[in-house]
Amino acid sequence: MKTKVTITFNAKRYDIGVEEDFAQFLIEQMKQDFDFHGNNELKLLLQAYVHKNFALYQQEKETLSLIEQLQNL
Repeated sequence: MKTKVTITFNAKRYDIGVEEDFAQFLIEQMKQDFDFHGNNELKLLLQAYVHKNFALYQQEKETLSLIEQLQNL
């Protein structure tokens, strides 16, 4: 079932439809990155995007390292 998550950037509201089980996780993450109930500048969106991609980059490096360690057992 889809759930609507709403956030505002540059005084424009955006509704995002996501699965219900993912919605609460997304809301908590957005609260960490943005003023969830207020207006956000686009610069903040770009900063959050770069931050999340850096976290993904680190996770990928860790995953590849673990795979390599497992293959060497």
